[in-house]
Amino acid sequence: MTVFVCSCFGITEQQVHDHVAAGAGTPREIAARCKAGTDCGSCVRRIQGILGRGAPCGRRAGASAAAHPVSSGSLTTAGSAALADAAPVALPVGALPSRGDSAAA
Repeated sequence: MTVFVCSCFGITEQQVHDHVAAGAGTPREIAARCKAGTDCGSCVRRIQGILGRGAPCGRRAGASAAAHPVSSGSLTTAGSAALADAAPVALPVGALPSRGDSAAA
């Protein structure tokens, strides 16, 4: 089964894994090789997960906890670097409540 990571450019999960195996280690390096993450940005978190930089469910199997440092209350240096290397993520219109919405109260 083919799983698409980037629908803007038709990049599959296997293609991203192939780029990682060939030496790409950051979302920016993946983008330079295949453009994934450079259009709408909705795939960036999935790419980070494949790279082992995402949420706990996106970590690579066998990655040690030391490779993903966690600190309480602030970002670690590794976490800041991962965020700095990520492409911007566009939110759909209406994704955040406006000041007048009752959900914001």
